[in-house]
Amino acid sequence: MRTVIVSKAASGKHKQIIQIGQHTSWADEPKDAGGDDEGPTPHEILLASLGACTSMTMQMYAERKQWALRAVTVGLEDAMVDQVYVIRRTIHLDGDLTDEQRARLLEIANKCPVHKTLTGEIRIESQLAS
Repeated sequence: MRTVIVSKAASGKHKQIIQIGQHTSWADEPKDAGGDDEGPTPHEILLASLGACTSMTMQMYAERKQWALRAVTVGLEDAMVDQVYVIRRTIHLDGDLTDEQRARLLEIANKCPVHKTLTGEIRIESQLAS
């Protein structure tokens, strides 16, 4: 697994550079939160991770089963409800699928690695570099 490195960008009030191997991305806060809106927020990146994993996992499963799944589109929203962080995921399947195949793909969506990580026990161990 590659190490993810995040550091403050030279420009912008809150803009962060995200480096993963040879890939570079950005994170920022919206203007109404004091940022410059030059990238997604950290929570939006979290949602994107879940959406990408969901779509990939469902597509790989359908390919192995040789099902007629043409595309998966995942819409995600988050909200605080009674002091609980809630993610609403809406999955659109494009393809000639039976009701049983669609139901199975929903089960598979709930087994994608990021979904399992987010719904499982998480421990974050932090330390200062020397």
